[in-house]
Amino acid sequence: MHLEDDNDIQYKVELGTWKKIIKIVFRSKKRIFLLAFFSGMIAVLDATFPLINRYAIDVFFIGGDYSTWPYFIAVNILVACGFGLFIWGFIYQAGIIEAETSFELRRQAFKNLQKLSFSYFDKTPQGWIMARMTSDARKLSLIISWGIIDFVWAAFSMFIIMVVLYVTFFKLALIVTIALPIMLLVAFAFRKLILKQYRIAKKHNSQLTAQYNEGFLGAKTTKSLSIEENNFMEFSETAHRLKRASVKAVISSALFSSILLVVAYFAVAVTMVQGTVFILEVAITIGTLQMFISYTVNFFEPVMAISRTLSDFQSAQASAERIVGLIETPSDLVDTPEVEAKYGTLFKDIKENWEPLVGDVEFRDVTFYYKENEDILKNFNLKVKAGQSVALVGHTGSGKTTLVNLLSRFYEPKAGSILIDGKDYRDRSIHWLHSKLGYVLQSPHLFSTTVMENIRYGRIDATDEEVIYAAQMVGVDDFVQKLDLKYETFVGEGGNLLSVGQKQLISFARAVLADPRILILDEATSSIDSESEIVIQKATDQLLHDRTSFIVAHRLSTIVNSDLIVMLDMGVIIEMGSHEELLAHRGAYFELYKNQFIKEKVKEFEDSL
Repeated sequence: MHLEDDNDIQYKVELGTWKKIIKIVFRSKKRIFLLAFFSGMIAVLDATFPLINRYAIDVFFIGGDYSTWPYFIAVNILVACGFGLFIWGFIYQAGIIEAETSFELRRQAFKNLQKLSFSYFDKTPQGWIMARMTSDARKLSLIISWGIIDFVWAAFSMFIIMVVLYVTFFKLALIVTIALPIMLLVAFAFRKLILKQYRIAKKHNSQLTAQYNEGFLGAKTTKSLSIEENNFMEFSETAHRLKRASVKAVISSALFSSILLVVAYFAVAVTMVQGTVFILEVAITIGTLQMFISYTVNFFEPVMAISRTLSDFQSAQASAERIVGLIETPSDLVDTPEVEAKYGTLFKDIKENWEPLVGDVEFRDVTFYYKENEDILKNFNLKVKAGQSVALVGHTGSGKTTLVNLLSRFYEPKAGSILIDGKDYRDRSIHWLHSKLGYVLQSPHLFSTTVMENIRYGRIDATDEEVIYAAQMVGVDDFVQKLDLKYETFVGEGGNLLSVGQKQLISFARAVLADPRILILDEATSSIDSESEIVIQKATDQLLHDRTSFIVAHRLSTIVNSDLIVMLDMGVIIEMGSHEELLAHRGAYFELYKNQFIKEKVKEFEDSL
């Protein structure tokens, strides 16, 4: 169970959070005014019916005077037309506000996600972010749009009813006044209980959904371990807890409505009894009594609406805080104001001030750690000349990926500096560096679009001809021509309609198209078959020509032509040189290469049998 679920049960309405949400959403005062106006007018029209009925009873039925019936009909028609107009108005405004709220929350959250550093996504579960962008945004947009309408309508209705009652006959109005706080007290007490029970049910439902998911994804493991009965028992127990919590919430809801109705109709009964006495005393008319009874009954709905709206806001408190937190989360890595003034920001570049990148790289006394007192690199130094290809090798945890992440400025040194063309890269903008840097991952991500568009992400303004040329350079064109729609073929979600090797080839085509001055290959050929590796190695040699490149190597056979091979161990350079020099040295690299070479030959022999 996630800690967040427990916290949700205890949340109270924090006005500060909702002020931020309202500020984000309601930028148009006109929209707020129209929403309140239409809701208020509906409340006014609701209050006219008992007055109209009072007039009909006293004048038509009791008095027998039908001379004003044409005006009576005209008033009813006007009220009906008013209802049609104002109901259309508030539905229209609420619909727009709901759509705009959802759009604005998601837009601002997604925009901030683009600004956040790599470390944020490294630490934050993908599902958490997706829930904020989808269900939380949807929930808040519904509550803000329709909840405000309900609240404004209910508040106006109660105010108008009380004014009319006290102006008409204050002695009977006192009965409703006494009943009102009792109804509100019952409403708030029960709503708090119901809210807690529904949140407990929601927590169990989340657990049940997780078990569903594990059951589907882990079906093969379940069968191999023969734990079907155990899984079923765990699922049944969670389902039973969900059922029990849901039943409790339903019972409380039914009890709440019943008690509120009893209070409302008890007030009606008292009004009828006392009103009859006043009629006999000729203090009020029968029409007036009927109006008081109608208003007393009508008090039930506004009270319900207010308690429901406040409960909705309370239940959405966690969602509000989470999405506001996402929108306001600061990035770990930011440019200084001086850098932004010169180079611009992520969404507003000043490219005329961008210098060209030559490709000289220097790590100068770099210290870095993910956790305090657990250094990955300490006083690390390395100089790379423009155009050199540098291979980083070493066992898992030696610091290879950390080095390229620091170079890419996904993270920054805790001490020391990284120089690009002799200048600390923090003195230029993050976007300047990323736009001139190519990064090919071990597991490339493809977007759910065509082959053509996936390659074009390397350079958004590239023409179709340039995209196809880049694809031909790395061998993408060879398999694309066999596809039904060629370059217009959809690759599926995450590229799942293509093989691992094909996805990697597309990522290489992106790098060719981007034409970066610094290229990083992070285990880029580790998941490619031997046949694809031959194709991609030829393209890689051409791609690396005259570019500064850093290659995190899995297969040492792919780096034998590198200008410089850096052997790392626990963040320290233990050997450095060319392939031939390191083999001649017969040190750690020699042993690593020899062991891998033997394994590859044994595998080739086994495959040939």
